[in-house]
Amino acid sequence: MSAGNADNHDIVLISGGASGIGGSIAAAFLQAGASVHVCDSSRKRIDEFLTSHPAASATLADVSAPADVDRIFDDLERVHGGLTVLVNNAGIAGPTAAIEDMRVEDWDRCIAVNLSGAFYMTRRAVPYLKRCVRASIINVASTAALFGYPLRSPYAASKWAQIGLTKTWAMELGPSGIRVNAICPGSVSGDRIDAVIEKDAMERGVPSERVRDVYLRQTSMRTFVSADDIADMALFLASERAAKISGQVISVDGHTEGLSNWLE
Repeated sequence: MSAGNADNHDIVLISGGASGIGGSIAAAFLQAGASVHVCDSSRKRIDEFLTSHPAASATLADVSAPADVDRIFDDLERVHGGLTVLVNNAGIAGPTAAIEDMRVEDWDRCIAVNLSGAFYMTRRAVPYLKRCVRASIINVASTAALFGYPLRSPYAASKWAQIGLTKTWAMELGPSGIRVNAICPGSVSGDRIDAVIEKDAMERGVPSERVRDVYLRQTSMRTFVSADDIADMALFLASERAAKISGQVISVDGHTEGLSNWLE
């Protein structure tokens, strides 16, 4: 990873930051010299992350619970005393099901984590960010926010909504010098996309390798991306090199040509 250098005195808060994309983003900022605080809903993931990255700090929390978010910011204030970069990365894949078969509680949970969680985190972060000369919010959305995603209604809805928040917050917070951007990853190699593919295959009644091949063929470059690819973009967007970039939705996906209900 070509992480580069963090800007002086960066204090970075990353939700869902103990593994996967969030863990790679946290590692990139640490490597670049930033102070990093992560939150995650798994004690096991936090313990493993802190063992590998002892310079970081962490809070066990569920971003869909406002009281937990308050505790995150209590810890942030106690350990770091401020904030310059917020990365809203926490998210879940949600259910894979036809709309008529989807359970209400599965819809509610996906929206609560992916969308309400980003709102709760940003609501608490903004007073800190307004005290900075330079500050940045990065929302980790998805190419599902650009094309839709058959059988993944709550996930697609939450990610489309994150794009709306990115545009709105960029307008609202720009006068305070706070930049807001979104990254739209494509299919990111790892356990999460493997599980999504398995669920998709089961729902459609086809072999998982057929689904994986379709996912690959939906990109011009015929590739999945890595978590490090997303981390490199996050590091750039938070840096002085991106000082005039705000309100943007940037795909890191090998150029997704479109998502379709490919068996119909």
